[in-house]
Amino acid sequence: MITIKDFMETVEYKISEGSKYQWDCYGNSAWTLTHEDYPRNTTIFIVFDTEDQTVYEMQAWDGLYKREYRWINKQYIKAHTAECVERGVPVHQSIDDRNYIELEVEEDMIEKATAIFKGLIYDERVQVQLDLSKDELLSIMTMAHKKDMTLNAFVEHILIEFIRKQEEQGKQDKQDSQEILVA
Repeated sequence: MITIKDFMETVEYKISEGSKYQWDCYGNSAWTLTHEDYPRNTTIFIVFDTEDQTVYEMQAWDGLYKREYRWINKQYIKAHTAECVERGVPVHQSIDDRNYIELEVEEDMIEKATAIFKGLIYDERVQVQLDLSKDELLSIMTMAHKKDMTLNAFVEHILIEFIRKQEEQGKQDKQDSQEILVA
C-alpha cells in the first residue's frame, strides 16, 4: 500500500501546497499534498486521510510527455467512480481530452512518480500484478521457452492477444483496446 512516507520520499519532502480534498468519496478528513515543478510542468500529489493516514490516491503528471498517471486505493475505486458519475465527470478523463493512465501496482506508481520528479526517462508501460500458482508459473515458463521468449515478453504477448480477442468478440471497445495497447 502506498504511504505518505512513500510520497514524501518521492518528492524529497518538497511540498508546494496542501488543501482539503474537495470531493466526498474519501470522507471528511481527506486532504491533498502536492509537489509542483512549474518550469518542468510536473505535478505529483496524494490524497490521504488526516486521521488514520490512509492514502486514497496518488497522481504523477508528466507535462513533457503529456501523461497523467493515477493510482487509486482498490478499496475506494467504487466510491470514486460513483462520485464521478454523480458529478457527470468521465471516470478516466484527465486534462486536454486525455485519459489518466491507471496504475494498479503501487511500485509502478512510485517508480514513475520518482522518475518524473527527477526528470529521468522511465518505462511508460503499465505493470500488471499476476497471482499464479507454482504449476501455472511453470506451465507459462515452459510455453515461453518453447517460443524462445522471455517470461515477461511471453506474458505481454498473451495479454495483448487476450485484449485483441476481447475486442473481436465485442467485449472490449476498440478505442479502449488501443489505449491499453499503446500505454
